[in-house]
Amino acid sequence: MARTDGRFRETYNALLTLCAELGPGQALPAENALAERAGVSRTVVRGALQRLSDAGIVRWRGREKTLLRRPEESDRLPVQPQAPDADELESRFLDWVLRFDVPAGTSLNVAQLSRQFAVPPHTLQEFLAGLSRSGLVERRARGGWRLLGFTADYALELSEFRGVLELNAIRHLLALPEGHPVWQRLEALRRDHLDLLERLDTDFHDFSRLDERFHTTVNSVVRNRFVREFQKIVALIFHYHYMWDKTEERQRNGVAIGEHVAIIDGLLARDGSAAEAAALRHLSSSKQTLQSSLRGNGLV
Repeated sequence: MARTDGRFRETYNALLTLCAELGPGQALPAENALAERAGVSRTVVRGALQRLSDAGIVRWRGREKTLLRRPEESDRLPVQPQAPDADELESRFLDWVLRFDVPAGTSLNVAQLSRQFAVPPHTLQEFLAGLSRSGLVERRARGGWRLLGFTADYALELSEFRGVLELNAIRHLLALPEGHPVWQRLEALRRDHLDLLERLDTDFHDFSRLDERFHTTVNSVVRNRFVREFQKIVALIFHYHYMWDKTEERQRNGVAIGEHVAIIDGLLARDGSAAEAAALRHLSSSKQTLQSSLRGNGLV
């Protein structure tokens, strides 16, 4: 088994942790017990035991496994991070844009970002090529990529179309039976919104993920491939876009939390008129925020 394998390294480190709990001369559990404890096969456990034996930490003779010395921190193996899937890569990239206020026109260093996001360069290239369809990045003439903004017309048309789809989703949601899992998700979302509101002064950046989760939950009840694809663009523009005016972010997020809670309350009460009215207020304020941001960046 390759010693660079992530599962092997995690198992080996788990056995080191077990050894640290024992004293020299004490026996380790049977291979089956070790495999069950680590959640791996006996083959992986045997590979880890062989390494412990080679390092002089354990004497391993058949079924006899005796601790010779307690392990040190230097005995542990670094665990290689697993490459993220497409959704996780998108999340990491957008979070980087959000947290670090990456300005429009920034050149993207593929080699550097592939190391930062723990993906091969070709995977990042494919991701950026897909992102270019939304007009937020472009391939440079001499190679590489650049982060772009978007036009005012594009953003405002997107905002109007968002309203059509989300009001349609609310109507679909209100027609669902009592036992549908979306109702429990909405109750959990309400609690999470109120929790964030209490710590908004320090954690207002966390609203972006909560915002995405809220709108994704509402739209998830519509079984339509075009709605799902649209949600990705919404995430890019409304939840993560680097051109928001950061000086008003805390206040804006506080208002949006209240608007979300009003929508959720209308839905949980099965009051379609209240839910749609709250959604229209939220969509209107979101559009106003977008227009303000565009003016602040000289796009309107």
